[in-house]
Amino acid sequence: MLDAKLPAPPEAAVELFGPALPLVRHYGELLAGPGVERGLIGPREVDRLWERHLMNCAAVAELIPEGAHVVDVGSGGGLPGIVLAATRTDLRVTLLEPLLRRTVFLDECLDALELQNAEVLRGRAEEWAGRMGADVVTARAVAPMERLVGWCLPLLRRGGRMLALKGDAAADELASVAPSLAKLGAKTWNVVEVGEGLGSAATRVIRIDLGTEGTKTIRPVRRSARGARG
Repeated sequence: MLDAKLPAPPEAAVELFGPALPLVRHYGELLAGPGVERGLIGPREVDRLWERHLMNCAAVAELIPEGAHVVDVGSGGGLPGIVLAATRTDLRVTLLEPLLRRTVFLDECLDALELQNAEVLRGRAEEWAGRMGADVVTARAVAPMERLVGWCLPLLRRGGRMLALKGDAAADELASVAPSLAKLGAKTWNVVEVGEGLGSAATRVIRIDLGTEGTKTIRPVRRSARGARG
């Protein structure tokens, strides 16, 4: 077993998470322990889990409307989906992940954290195209934008929003897909800076908003997270 210990939260994290800090700390410990042991996060990332991962993911919450249904595509170890669910109890978060070993870890995290506003769904985004009707789709370290827009935009309702955490590469990645976005139903797209004042936890997010006209989407199919593993 790897001996990895989550560092103490920096003062900025204490202020950012507020009452949710104990829950986020618990999740960070799961990432630093079982998450590293199962290869969901690299051991070198433990020392910078707060700034590079937990705070970085929480910063994107400022772009998510109240009461939204959020689908986290390729959720992996739960970033940013679990952080969003832990810090925003008004949200309903679906952690969409195709790999069994990752969905097992995600289920264990939700059980340990007792999160009632999140669920795990095993599957690929392409399988749910036109069937989710999500308000917001998030993606972090999943794929280049050329592929990501084709996976994420069909999961949104009309007027929905895609948020891709891309950091320093955001402008270049957006430029690579911008010519095709209008044909995919997008109304506006830009790069947004989030986490101002959080130092190294600040990041750049590609924000794509769909228009309100187009093909009617189907509301989410309600499936048990535990039943989605088979």
